[in-house]
Amino acid sequence: MNTTSIREILLGKALDPMKAETRHSLALVAFLAWVGLGADGLSSSAYGPEEAFKALGSHAHFGLYLAIATAATVFIISLAYNQVIELFPSGGGGYRIATSLLGPHAGLTSGAALVVDYVLTIAISVAGGVDALFSLMPVGAQVYKLGAELALVLLLLWMNLRGAKESIKLLLPIFIGFVLTHLVLIVYGVAVHAAAIPALLPDTLVETRQMAASTSWLFTIALLLKAYSLGGGTYTGIEAVSNNVNSLAEPRARTGKLTMLYMACSLAFTAGGIILLYLLWNAHPVAGQTLNAVVFKAILENMGLHDGVLAAALSATLLFEAGLLLVAANTGFLGGPSVLANMAADSWVPHKFRYLSNRLVTQNGVLLMGGAGVAALLWTGGKVELLVVLYSINVFLTFSMSLAGLCCYWAQHRGVAGWRRRLLLSATGLLVTSSILVVTVIEKFFEGGWVTVLITATVIALCLFIRRHYRSTKARIGMVDQVFAGQPFGPCTAAVEPVANAHTAVFIVGSSRGGGLHALLWVQRMFPGHFDNFIFVCARTVDAQAYGGDAQIAGLRADAGAALQYFVGFCHSHGMAAAAYLGFGTDAVDEVTGLCGQVGRDYPNAIFFTSKLIFEHDNWLTGLLHNQAALAIQRRLHFDGLQLVILPMKV
Repeated sequence: MNTTSIREILLGKALDPMKAETRHSLALVAFLAWVGLGADGLSSSAYGPEEAFKALGSHAHFGLYLAIATAATVFIISLAYNQVIELFPSGGGGYRIATSLLGPHAGLTSGAALVVDYVLTIAISVAGGVDALFSLMPVGAQVYKLGAELALVLLLLWMNLRGAKESIKLLLPIFIGFVLTHLVLIVYGVAVHAAAIPALLPDTLVETRQMAASTSWLFTIALLLKAYSLGGGTYTGIEAVSNNVNSLAEPRARTGKLTMLYMACSLAFTAGGIILLYLLWNAHPVAGQTLNAVVFKAILENMGLHDGVLAAALSATLLFEAGLLLVAANTGFLGGPSVLANMAADSWVPHKFRYLSNRLVTQNGVLLMGGAGVAALLWTGGKVELLVVLYSINVFLTFSMSLAGLCCYWAQHRGVAGWRRRLLLSATGLLVTSSILVVTVIEKFFEGGWVTVLITATVIALCLFIRRHYRSTKARIGMVDQVFAGQPFGPCTAAVEPVANAHTAVFIVGSSRGGGLHALLWVQRMFPGHFDNFIFVCARTVDAQAYGGDAQIAGLRADAGAALQYFVGFCHSHGMAAAAYLGFGTDAVDEVTGLCGQVGRDYPNAIFFTSKLIFEHDNWLTGLLHNQAALAIQRRLHFDGLQLVILPMKV
């Protein structure tokens, strides 16, 4: 059994990125997008409301304010982010909107925060899920939690390497189970105490005034703001839909808005409902159990369930909760690589993060997110209370920057119908998210918040260094292109067709015209009059940017065709026989090797030539940042009996 067969067994058969039906079969409809993307927000109800409610301490009566504020905040942020979907239907979310509306460095800050956020999405969701699961086990079993968390991250990594849609379908039953069990428990739990609800608001107002009189209004408001801010984890995941609009079914904007509606309604109901349950059922923390486990057990006992039936029902509920948190962790594997692909297109991170695997997923991004998620769990020991602090800061940094960008946009487009309403909505969202950000940073800076600031700053510094290197290299390649740009076309107008058995020079070219002409002129100078045919081979990589839709694919085809036509036209103008071969795929080495094999069969007397960038200081960094595929192609062609000469191109 060869390597290809093993890969197909583990990851599935390769998909053709150029077939329209392939993208159609992979694009997510609103319901599946709600499962794969909106689940990140919904799952936060497993830990966000608990953190907020526990921050109230002995003042649990303020839980009513939290429940109302939580539901309202979900809708405010979701409605504001609908504008992101409208303005940026190609995806990118917080990174793209900050880049476009606030500038590239603001976009870098937002993108770095998002990448760290998605790593922590994986870590906190898996940790929270395992916490829910271990609430059913003896306290002594806690020592096995970290090992279980690491194993689950690796499982999700493998599932996502097989493809996003496959991973979502596998997790769909878990998602449905969570929604149904929590719907029943919340509705029943509130209905049992329905008689007490009419008096809840006036009683809460009385208790609020009494507390303000005994302390101060400043203390009372500060306590509420602290609890509200520490429950900021509840709103994480709202941005996932706007970040991944490019993976949705057409029409994308409509599908994205529908997905956002599903997510907002489900999250507002679940998170607000759970806080209300804490208040109505007088929930208190119990060692080794989540607050959800405590209140759900009390509700199930009230239903008349006992012993085995009670244990089974509680186990099913918490298993679905743990399962949904795994679905949310899956969002990190969907959203993180998408943000990295967008940043790679702007040269903030290595370009290889744009590349798709043969299963049409951004494999390098998936591997990075999985590895970083494992590192986060190992560093924090899988402690949710620490992870939620690290998580919330970057989430609300991204929220605030995106909403600030929207405020600037509508202030500059005052002639658009409805701009006042949209500006007010964006400004309201900005006030909410920036307030939560400031309070969380101040309150938790010395309890782990500084780590998030340090990690994000480090990522930003690395991105600045990488972009500077890419810009320097691009400028040098541009100088080579400029040198060869003045090469004159000849007087000939008739196309000369190649002869199959003649001596043939085959050039593997890319997007650089200077590099292709450099190789052509070098061969003519070194082997004057030897070659009769000149064949140009180009294999374009269908990356995350090109696979954004039919328009992007068409643009890729047109750009590649124009580049090849330039070389062929140049040869024809000088009376030289020339032709071109063009291919598209997700792996440049595989596609080039296949095309060269076809050329070798068509022209048996062929010698292949390509260029390789040569840096003055060639090291691991240049290998990481540049796709030095020439040596890999040479090995493959030599193995197939074809000769490839690599020409140095100094930059």
